[in-house]
Amino acid sequence: MINEWHARVNAGDPQRSATAVGDPVVVLGPKGAGPITPAQFADWVERSGIKLTPRSWHPISERLMVVEEDATWPESAKPTRVATVYRASDGKVTAALRLPDLKAALELAYICREMAATE
Repeated sequence: MINEWHARVNAGDPQRSATAVGDPVVVLGPKGAGPITPAQFADWVERSGIKLTPRSWHPISERLMVVEEDATWPESAKPTRVATVYRASDGKVTAALRLPDLKAALELAYICREMAATE
């Protein structure tokens, strides 16, 4: 499912991107954090032109995965290495929390896992 999310985002197709995420999808990135609708997510995919190439996969739990990625944008001269905490449910990505590096993403993912385990 996270592979399909990458394929849909990297294709830049707003309709396909919207169907890859839950309603809402929780996002975190340099411009803020919070829940957004699939339509808002699709708008972001189209507007940003981002492409994310997975480099390493780090399973955290049944629903959580950290993926280290090379991110590029239309104005990028070269890729930027980032890491994203993904949460998946019912065949959709329900959270995509992008952080500046793998260490930060793993720390956040472990906190999220422990919070979920104590609910």
